[in-house]
Amino acid sequence: MKTKALAAILGALLLALAGTAIAHTAGAASAGPALTLHKTPFGKVIFNGSDRALYLFGRDKGGKSSCYGSCAKAWPPYIVKSKPSARSGVNSGLVGTTRRKDGKLQVTYGGHPLYFYSADPKGKAKCQKVVNSGGIWLVVNAAGKAVR
Repeated sequence: MKTKALAAILGALLLALAGTAIAHTAGAASAGPALTLHKTPFGKVIFNGSDRALYLFGRDKGGKSSCYGSCAKAWPPYIVKSKPSARSGVNSGLVGTTRRKDGKLQVTYGGHPLYFYSADPKGKAKCQKVVNSGGIWLVVNAAGKAVR
């Protein structure tokens, strides 16, 4: 009788541990990179999941980045290991990635490679319509279009 009770307790414990492992794995998968929509003075625009404004670069063509070297230091590309998820208000069909010259994946939205501005504070898009590194930098709306 004690053996059956012990077996039942061990079985229940193993089941509980398996459930916890599954829950943690699922949580880790959903906690990856994300695109969100935030209200700004320029309307609702795309941010990353860490509350950083994202910009497109006017010199980029054909969904490929043209921002490298000193440009990428001031305007770091949004690099990920996997395609980000689309949170509320973001069109998942417009979310993608493009491969950079160094092989890393850069997030795209509406076909535009996305970048941060290194000096932007969290929650703010301070560099809208800035001309730098030979092109204009613009925030992106939910439709995947540059905000002018």
